[in-house]
Amino acid sequence: MNTLNRYIGREVVKGATFAALVLLALLNFFTFADELRDLGEGNYGLGSIFLYLTLTSPHSLYELIPSGALIGGLVVLGNMANNHELVAMQAAGVSRGRIVWAVLRAGIVISLVSVVISEYIIPPAERAAQMLKATATRQQVASQTKYGVWIRDGDVYVNIREIQNQEQLGDIHIFEISPDGKPVLAMHAARAGFDRGVWKLKDIGVTRFDSAGNAAVAEHKAQEDWSSVLSPDMLEVFIVRPENLSAQDLAKYMAYQTENAQKSLAVEQAFWGRLVNPFITLAMLLLAVPFVLNVRRDVSSGQRIVVGVTIGLGFYLTNRMASHLGLVYELNAPLTMVTPPLVVLLAALIAFRRRP
Repeated sequence: MNTLNRYIGREVVKGATFAALVLLALLNFFTFADELRDLGEGNYGLGSIFLYLTLTSPHSLYELIPSGALIGGLVVLGNMANNHELVAMQAAGVSRGRIVWAVLRAGIVISLVSVVISEYIIPPAERAAQMLKATATRQQVASQTKYGVWIRDGDVYVNIREIQNQEQLGDIHIFEISPDGKPVLAMHAARAGFDRGVWKLKDIGVTRFDSAGNAAVAEHKAQEDWSSVLSPDMLEVFIVRPENLSAQDLAKYMAYQTENAQKSLAVEQAFWGRLVNPFITLAMLLLAVPFVLNVRRDVSSGQRIVVGVTIGLGFYLTNRMASHLGLVYELNAPLTMVTPPLVVLLAALIAFRRRP
């Protein structure tokens, strides 16, 4: 019996993996076509595009795993049905419940893989991808450390300690170095806001150096305009995006917001989405089993793929729509994220009850 469980599980995992990779290849093809619009901008060449696709692939794969599991399960179990393997199993005394359990065991393995991807691979890969594109297209050197964001623009070095949003900054240090490596200017601004193409620096302390690099003049200004190629779009890469954080980081972020009497529905949705996603994969596989067992065996693999893609795409769009509606109407985050997979699970249970 263990041999049979391993056989079903192995085939389901292989089918789900292949289906997810095919979907990922299709998605990356369209992403590649979209990225070609930025080809040649700055240092963004074909090599950068392929590296960008590589870095964003884990997040895309994570979102495609449930659909891949459904399609792979339909094709693999469908082929077993067409080859009379499922009939032989049941004739040998294997119950449908045993077959379902073997499929779900495969689903647990797939779900664990998706958890590993979301917790340990997606966060650093997404940050690296956004950094790569931002620095390549704008020809600026940027990095993020525990001391804030560092950006180089020619001989000017900018250190930003606080980024409230793309157009509101805090604790900004600006250093200008001469071509021979001597300091020219050191400036600190408490706050900065982007307005009509320029940065408005406020509460500024400025130190200017003479040609020998010695401090010459120190002054304070209430406000000053600062023109720089540093744009709000460049800073977008450093803004925390909930969908790119791990569940652990999201939980910490939510605790931080609670301590500071803040609340972000997008962060809550991302957190519950991380928790729910593994169960979506199980629900999708569970939905595939009654479809195969209840439908006549002469249905081709192509037809099953069409059905799987239709259901998978329909679920993906429904899930995204529910998420957006939850943000617009400020609905309960757990309820918003749990409802779509519960609908899939209910559909699977109804299909099991209607089996002949």
